[in-house]
Amino acid sequence: MTETTEVASVKTHHATPSPRRTTRSGRGPRGHLTRGRMLRRATPWLFLLAPLVLLVTFTYVPVGNMIYYSFTDWDGISPDRNFTGADNYVQIFTRPELFRVFFVSFYYLAASAAQIAIALYFASVLSFNLRYRNLFKGLLFFPYLVNGVAIGFVFLYFFQDGGTLDSVLSWFGSDTDHAWLGDPASANTSLAGVSVWRFTGLNFVLFLGAIQSIPGELYEAAQLDGATRWQQFRHIIAPSIRPVLSLSIILAISGSLAVFEIPYIMTGGATGTSTFVIQTVKLAFQFNKTGLASAAAVVLLLIILLITWIQRRLVPDEKVDLV
Repeated sequence: MTETTEVASVKTHHATPSPRRTTRSGRGPRGHLTRGRMLRRATPWLFLLAPLVLLVTFTYVPVGNMIYYSFTDWDGISPDRNFTGADNYVQIFTRPELFRVFFVSFYYLAASAAQIAIALYFASVLSFNLRYRNLFKGLLFFPYLVNGVAIGFVFLYFFQDGGTLDSVLSWFGSDTDHAWLGDPASANTSLAGVSVWRFTGLNFVLFLGAIQSIPGELYEAAQLDGATRWQQFRHIIAPSIRPVLSLSIILAISGSLAVFEIPYIMTGGATGTSTFVIQTVKLAFQFNKTGLASAAAVVLLLIILLITWIQRRLVPDEKVDLV
């Protein structure tokens, strides 16, 4: 009786599937853990799926079409697109009237340097405890909040003959018989001045945020050592905001090459104020040369990428060890 019971129990033990075999088949707890781990890994990609689809659809696909159009003579309307090779790119670099607009960007590049210097000065001053500093912060940032079209129309009346600027200058006995938007030099200088007034607030906010993130203990230690404001700026503020300053320089250079809104509204590109973007828009929609305009846009994109790459090579990001 005892031997029969032992044999039956042994057979029952061998007939029962082991948990290890069930786990390998994916039906046990370990299989559920594997599926849960895979689901956790796939969840971020599921959330990124919609933004990636929108990014590819509205950014990379249009860029690819633009590059394709730049090798054709498409007029933007006709379904016929004849392949012309690099002829559009040759025209951009050989026709003086097409390449000359790049020199207008130097006015805005100088204006960008001025606005960075002004923004850095006010951000450094207003980061200290001064009276009415919140009021000055608002006044500096307010122009950036105003719509660019409104700014263009306001300064159009500001610079017109007998306008606001001439009226203010007449109070000081200055000669007001000057067409501020009548010749290329004064027109581009005036338009660049408008960009300084508008975009200084953006750089100011970037610099102010970077400066306020500096630990206060550094300022206290510097004051105990007898450091002046200039020494605090040179040895504490300037090294700490270097990444933000690098970003502002990239934005300034790319923005000076892609100026469009203010000169298009105020002058329409007349009197030698046409920028590269204004010329590209006119080529595409006024002269129906979409292929040539696409080539101009590709050239502008490559120039901005090249400048950004050079800047990143000259001023690389500082690596931070978080361990």
